[in-house]
Amino acid sequence: MSAYTKGRDAFEHGCYREAVESFLQAIALVNRNSPLDGEMQMWLVTAYQAAGQQQEAISLCRKLQMHAHWETRKQSKRLLYILEAPQLEKKSEWLTQIPDLSDVNEEDVNERMGVGTFTPSVPKPHPPEPEPIDWSQVDTKESNIVGVALIALLLVLGGLVWLG
Repeated sequence: MSAYTKGRDAFEHGCYREAVESFLQAIALVNRNSPLDGEMQMWLVTAYQAAGQQQEAISLCRKLQMHAHWETRKQSKRLLYILEAPQLEKKSEWLTQIPDLSDVNEEDVNERMGVGTFTPSVPKPHPPEPEPIDWSQVDTKESNIVGVALIALLLVLGGLVWLG
């Protein structure tokens, strides 16, 4: 595996110091001022920055503004603008504090979260069915109120037809 590929892999896996070393080895092996040299050095700038070596990143970026390859010059100018930008102040209310959970064991978490205490609910019994109606016991003879209501309804309808 080439030093350049090894450096990119290390960078992508968060091993920034290892990436810096690999990029330095790779740059020593390529033709100076070639497009590949410019690409490798741009990777080195980002690796420096990710490794916390801000001054080295800025210094290299300034040198790359004079690189023979125009794309490298253009990219280094843009990256230098970002690297030299003032850092914004981070207010505490903007940040979320993540608690340290390194000394919490799994049993405590399960106990606090109620894991493992689930008991399935017992199905509710169906309400009893109503007793069937014994129609022989029900008085089904017409009451006077039904007759009076029917007569009143017929009178109202008749009046509407006669007037309408």
